[in-house]
Amino acid sequence: MTTDQEEFLRAFHAAHPAVTARAMAHGRAEDGRSGYRILRDRVAACERVLDLGCGDGLLLELLAGRDGGAPRELAGLDLSAEELTLARRRPGVGRADLRVGRAQQLPFQDGWFDGCVSHMALMLMGEAEQVAAELARVLEPGGTLAAVLGGGAAGGEACELFLRLAKPLFLAVPEEQRIPRLGDRRLRTAEGFDEVFRPAGFGPVEWETVRIDLTGPPEQVWRTVAAYYDAGPLDASVLAELRARFEAESAALALPDGRIPCGMHLHVATARR
Repeated sequence: MTTDQEEFLRAFHAAHPAVTARAMAHGRAEDGRSGYRILRDRVAACERVLDLGCGDGLLLELLAGRDGGAPRELAGLDLSAEELTLARRRPGVGRADLRVGRAQQLPFQDGWFDGCVSHMALMLMGEAEQVAAELARVLEPGGTLAAVLGGGAAGGEACELFLRLAKPLFLAVPEEQRIPRLGDRRLRTAEGFDEVFRPAGFGPVEWETVRIDLTGPPEQVWRTVAAYYDAGPLDASVLAELRARFEAESAALALPDGRIPCGMHLHVATARR
């Protein structure tokens, strides 16, 4: 099952590199920070940081750009070589140790990192106990793990509208073409997170749920909602029809300035080795 998950994710991100950053980077919590900046701040005191599922390197760029002091030692791991190609082009990321690899077999030495971050990736990974064991191995005692995990659509807005229109289309995809079940549902709750990570040697998770405002122009909001993995198997004509229906119905939600209200909930999980 893990092989099926990883093959799908590898192919999806090869075809759509930077999809997560395009969908999420403009979003802001109530305090004005994006999910990426929230994670950056959770490891502000760390000097050797691994970005697990680093994608196109946006979070690594933020980590590399801190003011004052010596530069951090940064590493990034991702299944997608295409995403890492983009990451290497970001300011300050070219000197990071970027590797194609699996979280279940981290290619780093024991206790090397004092911080690990993961944005919208940890909850997609299979063999969750093995991932936890590997993170415990590469983090030094006292090291910090901070992860942003998907928490679902905020009610009554564009994400919810998209799912109402799209779910029948997802279900109509022939079973052999549907995406595999991704990740471990336990990592969507604090209790489940502790069930996976505490036996590996982590302390109790600090769990916070924040609402991210992804409101924007219609084109931008479409990029956000169309990033759902389930849309990957849809035929181009079906996706085009879905977009037309979504844009027509979301127009009724538009604010006076033409932007479409859109929001998602994110869980921010922090645990220490």
